[in-house]
Amino acid sequence: MSPRPPVPRPWWVVATRELSVRLRDRSFLVSTAVTVLLVAGSIAASALLGGRAADHVLATAAPEAGPVAARAAAVLAEEGEDTLTVHSAHSPDAARAAVAGGTADAALLRGLDGWTVVGRDGVDPALARALEEAVAETVLAANARAAGTSAEELTAGTGVRTELLDGGQDRGPARLVLGLVFAFLFYLAAVLFGTAIANSVLEEKQNRVVEILATTVPVRHLLHGKVLGSCLLALGQLGLYAAVGLVGVNATGAAADVGWALAASGWFVAFFVAGFAAQACVWAVLGALAARPEDLQSSSGPVLTVLVGALVLGLYAEGPWLTAASFVPVVSSVAMPVRLLAGDVPWWQPALALALALAAARALLLLGERIYRRAVLQGGRALGWREAARLEQ
Repeated sequence: MSPRPPVPRPWWVVATRELSVRLRDRSFLVSTAVTVLLVAGSIAASALLGGRAADHVLATAAPEAGPVAARAAAVLAEEGEDTLTVHSAHSPDAARAAVAGGTADAALLRGLDGWTVVGRDGVDPALARALEEAVAETVLAANARAAGTSAEELTAGTGVRTELLDGGQDRGPARLVLGLVFAFLFYLAAVLFGTAIANSVLEEKQNRVVEILATTVPVRHLLHGKVLGSCLLALGQLGLYAAVGLVGVNATGAAADVGWALAASGWFVAFFVAGFAAQACVWAVLGALAARPEDLQSSSGPVLTVLVGALVLGLYAEGPWLTAASFVPVVSSVAMPVRLLAGDVPWWQPALALALALAAARALLLLGERIYRRAVLQGGRALGWREAARLEQ
C-alpha cells in the first residue's frame, strides 16, 4: 500500500475545523447575538435619553423670582430642549407644599441671606445649574445698578475662553467611554476564546483525538491552526460589533461626534490581533499541559492576571505609566489605543509598539510550539512548563 499523501496546508484544515465547530456552537452564537443586542440597545438608549426633553415646573413665592425664572428658562433653552413652567404660590410654605405634593419639581425662594432651591428628594442637575446661573446673573445686574454701573462693566475681562490646538472640542468623556469599550472587547475576546482554545486542546488530549490527528497533521500545525482559527473568529466577532456600532451611530446621527476616533479604532484592530495571538498561544499550551479541567483552572490564574492588569493599566494609568504600558506586549493592546484617543501620540510610537507586540507574539508562538509538541501527546498527569520542555519529542 502506498503511503498516504500529505495534507496540503494542514494548518488551514485545522483552522477551518475550529471555525466550523465554533460557528455551530449554540452558546457561542447565543452570546454573540446577546452582545450585538446589547451594543445596539446601548446606542439606542443613549440617543433616546440624550435627545429627551424635559418640562420642569418651578414654584415661586416672590415677585423678584420672576426675572430669575425667565433667565433660567433661557439658559435651559440654550443648553437643549428643556422648558420651564412657573407655578406661582402665595407664600413660601405653599411653594414648599407644591414640591412635597409633586405639583412642582422645585421651588425658588428668596431669603434674607440669598436664594434657596427646594427639592423633594433631589433637583434635576440641568435645572439646578440653570437656576444657579440665573440667580448669579440677576443678582449681579441688580447690585451693579445699585452701584451706578452695569454688570458688563463689572465682569469685563473675566471671561475665560478655551482654545484647542487641533480645533476640536473637549472629548474627555467620549475618550473615557471608548477606552472602556476597547478594554472590554479585548478582555472579553481574550477570556472567552482563550478558555475555549484551552478546553478544546484538553478535550482532544483526554479523548486521544489528538493522537489520531497527529498521524496525518504535524503537531505544530495543530497549534497554528487553532490559533489562526480563533484569531479569525475573534476578529470576525469584533468586526460584527463594529458594524452594528457604525450602523447605530449613523442611524442616530452621532457619526460626526465619533469620527475623530476612527484612527485610534484602526490601530486598536491591529493591536487586538497581535495581543490576541500572543495570549492564544499561551492558552493552547495550558490546555496541552493539563490533564484535567481542574489543572486548567489552577494554571490559568497568571494569564488572567495579565489580562486584568492590561485592563486596569489601560483605563487608569496616566502620564509616564501609561506611556510605558503602551509599549508592553499584550498590555499595549489596551494602553496604546487609549493613548491614541487623546490624539497627541507621534506616529512612530504606535508603529514601534505594534512591532514589539508582533515580535512577542512570534516568540510566544515558537515557545508554545515547542512545549505543545512535547506535552499534548503526554496523558495521565499534568505537566509544568520546564518539565514539558525537557521531554523528548
